[in-house]
Amino acid sequence: MKIGLGTVQFGLDYGVSNKSGKTPVEEVRRIIEAAAQNNVRVIDTAALYGTSEDALGMALPAGHGFDIVTKTIKFSKVTIGVDDAASLESAFARSLSRLKASSVYGLLIHDADDLLKEGGGRLFEKMVELKEAGLVKKIGASVYTAGQIDRLLSGPPIDLVQLPVNVLDQRLIRSGHLAKLRSADVEVHGRSAFLQGLLLMDPDGLAPFFEPIKEHLRRYHGFLEGAGISPVHGAIGFVTGIDEVDTVVCGVETKDQLLGILKARPLSSPAFDAFAVSDESMLNPAKWTI
Repeated sequence: MKIGLGTVQFGLDYGVSNKSGKTPVEEVRRIIEAAAQNNVRVIDTAALYGTSEDALGMALPAGHGFDIVTKTIKFSKVTIGVDDAASLESAFARSLSRLKASSVYGLLIHDADDLLKEGGGRLFEKMVELKEAGLVKKIGASVYTAGQIDRLLSGPPIDLVQLPVNVLDQRLIRSGHLAKLRSADVEVHGRSAFLQGLLLMDPDGLAPFFEPIKEHLRRYHGFLEGAGISPVHGAIGFVTGIDEVDTVVCGVETKDQLLGILKARPLSSPAFDAFAVSDESMLNPAKWTI
């Protein structure tokens, strides 16, 4: 199954389209059960996703068999020191404790720039130690840009990256960086398939901030309607149709949302090419002012 379960909504009020807030633990259990029944393999979380790891620790049954990927804390220093590597290790230990796990499938640097700072190699060395100790199977980083990918690929081998890709954000496809990662045998997890729900919303109801792309989104929704494709299936089908993406991490608030996502099938229509956007302020939620 190419769909992975994103869990930021389990620990935070997250997403421009989220009207219900943080997902209750009982609903988390229902989501986990549905994921298991439908052969979802990957669950993605992070130390910085509020109480997400705690919720998973309470909801996951013993011997669950999921591949858990979590992320490190962020580091605010300009230079990474020995103490930061120690902080990474202790924070990871807390993540394992919250998850009630003895090991996880993946550990990612939450912000790839931390790995690329002066002394960032110390963080990588610590992650290698955790891998060699059997506490994690694959190590890597959460990336945002082509430049970060280039710098990571020029350093010590990494196993796994998570990156943004969706109908609007096709930059890493067009630049050839998804192909570069495939050539380097790096596992790729795509995030932001819905762009925090933006791709699912009625363009006419969006905040004024999105005025520059409202007409663009109207054309996109018109294309979907004409093709008989729902917004959910369009967004998911586009990303699952990309060969170089191994897992598409999808955040959900309810079991029914997950079941709806799992009905989507890969789409490879060249018509999607016309809906790419280059304005980073529209593509990066950290730059949104709503």
